[in-house]
Amino acid sequence: ISSFQVYIIQVSVGNHQWTVKHRYSDFHDLHEKLVSEKKIDKNLLPPKKIIGKNSKSLVEKRQKELEVYLQTLLVKFPVTAPKVLSRFLHFHLYVS
Repeated sequence: ISSFQVYIIQVSVGNHQWTVKHRYSDFHDLHEKLVSEKKIDKNLLPPKKIIGKNSKSLVEKRQKELEVYLQTLLVKFPVTAPKVLSRFLHFHLYVS
């Protein structure tokens, strides 16, 4: 039986708020694209951990690390987020 963690992300833009859900592998895919397309620091994404990956403390720690990761990306792109990041955060569904 394979289990995986889904991270819930609360996104706020102006008066709009919504939630997106992603697995760590989604963050990894996003990061790979940003590293190749936008020259993002490859060490910015928290590392993948195998042992105890579903323990409550690790999940909470990674949730915070992924939140910092996304905030850092948004600071790097203050005017226009790259298309891959915008789609990851579902901007196209909520912000026109």
